[in-house]
Amino acid sequence: MAPRSITDTLTLADSVKIPQLGFGVYQSPTDVCVKSCSTALEAGYRHIDTAQFYANEKEVGQAVQQSGIPRKDIFLTTKILIPAGSVEKSYEKCAESVKMLDPETGYVDLFLVHSPNGGKDARKEMWQALERLYEEGKAKSIGVSNFGIKHIEELKQFAKVWPPHVNQVELHPWLQQKEIVEYCEKNGIAVEAYCPLVRNKKSEDETLVGIAKKHSVTPHQVLIRFCLERNWIPLPKSDTPSRIKANADVFGFELDDEDMKALNGLDQGPEGAIVEAVDNY
Repeated sequence: MAPRSITDTLTLADSVKIPQLGFGVYQSPTDVCVKSCSTALEAGYRHIDTAQFYANEKEVGQAVQQSGIPRKDIFLTTKILIPAGSVEKSYEKCAESVKMLDPETGYVDLFLVHSPNGGKDARKEMWQALERLYEEGKAKSIGVSNFGIKHIEELKQFAKVWPPHVNQVELHPWLQQKEIVEYCEKNGIAVEAYCPLVRNKKSEDETLVGIAKKHSVTPHQVLIRFCLERNWIPLPKSDTPSRIKANADVFGFELDDEDMKALNGLDQGPEGAIVEAVDNY
């Protein structure tokens, strides 16, 4: 097998290539977000994940514009959490996000419905708004986040675009969400992993620390590598420059079968969630 690298991509169902390692900016304050994104791009990341809810889309866009890297070489994701009251209004709200992230070329690479929690009407309105963006080329791909099997199946009732190209869910060794992951894999839906570092809550875990020592790497590097080995798209987040760089530096070691078995054995089911496990049924 060819050695993995930060330039590795996965191919979505619509043939769009997505860099497998992404950079998350949840809770990255506006005054540091530009700097953090710039550091990430310098470290080799080419995939940044934001959302309307994070209130830092503009800053992500600024970092991309200032980077000097061609827009086509950077993969930008954002999300809509709350519908605006009609498909037209939600579409306009999403078009605003596109403008903030990419004022020059006018597109994002991936637009997601952030959560299924608003109910069926909300899900329908937001999805139909995203379909319009997709039709117009303002979003190259569209998908969902925190959706369980029932929510993705429900889309079939009204979706012109199905399956969604991506489902972004909380994933790490303690929450492996096997049912939704298997469902997505079976239906050609790429799986993105948010909170891959478990917000630092597990960095003292004995199994994790043992594997990190074995490879002379940090526990965070092991967690990111674990996601890559599982064929997920991890989105580690940090505003600390040294950590941003370290989290990109996960290609100088490999987890062997024994390591993967030990990490896979940490799964706690829904109890392992620090944000939320999806609701499948």
